[in-house]
Amino acid sequence: MAELKTKKNDADVSDFINSFADTEQKKKDSFEILKLMQNFTGYEPKMWGATMIGFGSYHYKSEKSRQEGDWPLVGFSPRKAAISLYVYSGCSGQEEMLNELGKFKMGKGCIYIKKLSDIDQYTLKKIIQTTIDFLQKKYS
Repeated sequence: MAELKTKKNDADVSDFINSFADTEQKKKDSFEILKLMQNFTGYEPKMWGATMIGFGSYHYKSEKSRQEGDWPLVGFSPRKAAISLYVYSGCSGQEEMLNELGKFKMGKGCIYIKKLSDIDQYTLKKIIQTTIDFLQKKYS
């Protein structure tokens, strides 16, 4: 079985944002999201792999395979095409919240935004909270 490449590490989060965010807007939004997630979750930001900033963690065991590992409760990455928000679990009530979120695209397990001002931050916090609650209950 392949080993997970995305692991928590001690790389500097601010250095990562400064070097990886490819526009001033993305850099500004990334630092705002960093502050929002840290203040809202109470978790210190940590780098996960080379390009993901995570908050908190949980240990999972796949129901479909023998894979297991640690993963952040929520996180984000200022990728080239868009900022990826790893805040969505698909748990009860989140579909309705997406209708209130604003302008975004949906991936399999993440939300892509062009800029932070495109979405409602109050709704984002509700999605973050329901995801954390869901994951902590499921993997406690």
